[in-house]
Amino acid sequence: MRSLRLPSFALAIPAWAWLVTFFVVPVGAVLYFSFGYKPGIFGTHATDVLSFDRYAEALSPTFFEVFMNTLWVGIAGTLLCLAIGLPVAYWMAVKAPAHRRGLLIALVMVPYWTNFLVRTIGWQIILAPEGWMSQLLQTVGITDGPLAILYTRTAVLIGVVYNYLPLMILPLYVAFDRVGPALREASKDLGANRVGTFIRVTFPLARPGIIVGLLLVYIPLMGDYITATVLGGAQGNMVGQLVASQFQAAQNWALGSAMAVLLILVIMVSAAAIGFLLWLVSLPFRVRNRVVLEATA
Repeated sequence: MRSLRLPSFALAIPAWAWLVTFFVVPVGAVLYFSFGYKPGIFGTHATDVLSFDRYAEALSPTFFEVFMNTLWVGIAGTLLCLAIGLPVAYWMAVKAPAHRRGLLIALVMVPYWTNFLVRTIGWQIILAPEGWMSQLLQTVGITDGPLAILYTRTAVLIGVVYNYLPLMILPLYVAFDRVGPALREASKDLGANRVGTFIRVTFPLARPGIIVGLLLVYIPLMGDYITATVLGGAQGNMVGQLVASQFQAAQNWALGSAMAVLLILVIMVSAAAIGFLLWLVSLPFRVRNRVVLEATA
């Protein structure tokens, strides 16, 4: 009796079905709605007449300023997460005792045991002019008056770095852990110091983890609207807020869809630009390694 053999791609069918149902179809609907318009006061969207007029509205000077602010917060927040997360992940993977690393990973994940909104409101309490942080700084003489950070772009930047930092630390930790001590010891045996070992061996081998961490932080950060709503106020507006307000408050699904599509395009273009810059930065290392391999061959 012949057994029934499924094709090799059959195992991927559930994943593809999930992706098409919950990603491709919704994004396609948003793209379609973006060419429509708002039919009167009580309507949400209409697509009997398709045009690019909503994109012209979304690119008006007022909205364009919010787009630029979102891009600034996204890039600055991602770079700050990299600057903070890289040494922390390196210490966890290389310097910390092996029997303590599980505990350290759990401590990194502790913020995710709490609701995203609750964590953000916690920072609203900390940064408030009458909060304990403001009173402490005034008591020790660092500031002369109450903190004036809340409801600014700086507060949004602090909030997003705190909320998305674990998404940077975890892939970096995995990347550094995979390098292994044998390669570092071999580099030292060949005469490289600690800095040289990190630059020539550890960092190039951990580059895939760095790229994953950048994408895991940058993409959701650009679409975040909770942090901007709670901590940013009028000065910390981000595109996610505008999209949510158009769908929920203004009931203008066409304009909200156009803003969402533009945000997706901005994320894709800027992520490609960041990837190209990383490729340029790593190019000298690859050329030098190739020359060394050819010389030793």
